[in-house]
Amino acid sequence: MLKKMLCLAVLLTGQNLCAQTSDYFDAPYGELLGASTEQVGLWWASAGWKISRDKPLPETTGPAIMIRAARNEAEAAQLVARPTVSLNGLTVRAGVLTGRGGATISAENVEVLKVRYVNVTKPTDKSSVPGLWPDPLPPLKGPIDLEPGKNQPFWVRVKVPRRARAGIYTGKIGLAAQDYNADVTLRVEVYDFVLGERMTCTTAFGFSTGNVFRYQRLTEARHRRQVLEKYWASFSDHHISPYNPAPLDGFKVTWPKVTDSIKPHQLKPVFDWTAWDKAMQRAIDHYGFNSFRLRIPGLGGGSFHARYEPELLGFSEDTDRYKAAFNAYCRGLQEHLRSKGWLDEAFIYWFDEPAPKDYEFVMNGFAKLKRAAPDINRMLTEQVEPNLVGGPNIWCPVSRNYKHEPAEQRRKHGEKFWWYVCTGPKAPYCTLFIDHPGTELRVWLWQTWQRKIDGILVWQTNYWTSSAAYPDRDSPQNPYEDPMGWRSGYSTAKGVKKPWGNGDGRFIYPPEAAADAHPAGPVLDGPVESIRWEMLRDGIEDYEYLTILNRLLKDKKDKLTAQQRQRYTALLEVPEDITKDMTTFTKNPAPIEARRDRIARAIAKLSKL
Repeated sequence: MLKKMLCLAVLLTGQNLCAQTSDYFDAPYGELLGASTEQVGLWWASAGWKISRDKPLPETTGPAIMIRAARNEAEAAQLVARPTVSLNGLTVRAGVLTGRGGATISAENVEVLKVRYVNVTKPTDKSSVPGLWPDPLPPLKGPIDLEPGKNQPFWVRVKVPRRARAGIYTGKIGLAAQDYNADVTLRVEVYDFVLGERMTCTTAFGFSTGNVFRYQRLTEARHRRQVLEKYWASFSDHHISPYNPAPLDGFKVTWPKVTDSIKPHQLKPVFDWTAWDKAMQRAIDHYGFNSFRLRIPGLGGGSFHARYEPELLGFSEDTDRYKAAFNAYCRGLQEHLRSKGWLDEAFIYWFDEPAPKDYEFVMNGFAKLKRAAPDINRMLTEQVEPNLVGGPNIWCPVSRNYKHEPAEQRRKHGEKFWWYVCTGPKAPYCTLFIDHPGTELRVWLWQTWQRKIDGILVWQTNYWTSSAAYPDRDSPQNPYEDPMGWRSGYSTAKGVKKPWGNGDGRFIYPPEAAADAHPAGPVLDGPVESIRWEMLRDGIEDYEYLTILNRLLKDKKDKLTAQQRQRYTALLEVPEDITKDMTTFTKNPAPIEARRDRIARAIAKLSKL
């Protein structure tokens, strides 16, 4: 019925959106579970589907929810309840999982989250439709009421312990409400290998501590640290590295007093690394973050929109004092990173998306960095351009601007490639938007592997409000009620709403108690995660599976026949049923999951040789 209503709206507006509603509302996926009744329909589906509130029950039946994962890996599936009458006081609880020989996975390793919907009133692009779209995954803290005739998915996430035995585990998920009880079977297959703590694919994502402290009303230092640890745990669990993993513990820099008589060679900074080193050690060793951003004072910066000129300690860049101070700072930073073994993780990101008019300015900055700190990575959010060659050694274009042949030429010079998505590109590319298919972010990582790209970047993860669209400091955006990422900056006037896209810059949400930034007191919970956050994790883990298989093939090549090598090597290729090109890819998670399963079994076999 809803699809017919949308198509009628299409006839009235002239927009051809009917075909785009099919996957979201009517795609044939999922399996009806044995515990399903006329009172409450129960079914399950892959985590890669975005399940509409009105999708009919599937016709296919299945015996159990099925999840497959390596040791030390988290994977999820969706359990969906669709009552025909009001269902009051529903609880959903997972039990212990039991395998062969008495092996168990504790119930504590099975987490059930509620899938919450946001109301998209302004579609991101012509491929999308308005309506309720699933995205936030708040904790299921207590009984909930379900309305009749509507789907309510639950996110069932299993974290397989590092020491779990390989094999199949079975358990129950119990649903209980007023005058209702049901048990659903959950089956988990554990692959016979361990997923490491630190991923190969580099990640670099923005994060605003200010938004967290503002929305959750955190004014005390101890509360800020307590909550920040919970955010970092979520980043770590999803293999995402924030730009700055030590926002409360920056290193301190002391300069000599500047006088008219000071000599250039006297302008040497004194660094106090104590707090920063401790925080960074924890970020890298405990959380497994694999990148961090460095800011260089005096370098200048900006973007295609506007820029600011270099200046340090009041000296312009054409003075000997500036040059001496700048070089001393950069060299001191570089050598400390070298002593800690962190040069590979560090990168300087000082200018964003330059236009051709900025290239000369950008190259001047890179020339200074190469002289002062040649061993620190220099990243630029731009595609390869002849007038920028010799500047960055990490190129990071927006995904649609990546060109493989120029990239291959730069790789010969030891340069690396990341890429990013943000407000663009939009359909038909892989994107980060709420009102797009669930597979897109996961496919993006397969495209990343396919093109030999080393890392991914996104400008922000908790962009909860826009200072332009919501200029009243006391009334910021509620991201649960308004899912749009509205433009801010770039000379956007106060009160002007210019859309960037639903969910742009927002993969995590504030706790529900702090949704409007007006809680009664400090909210000490961590973030509410999202379906798209989960899809990023799955894609990064897919990339890691491919990396592990590639490494094993190199290590075990002498133990394999030519036929075996050929068969296993073929698994490193990305099949067309996952992604044929940048704009042709699956919206069905099944091909991804099937390929991942084949790769996992190959890894398990090769690991035993």
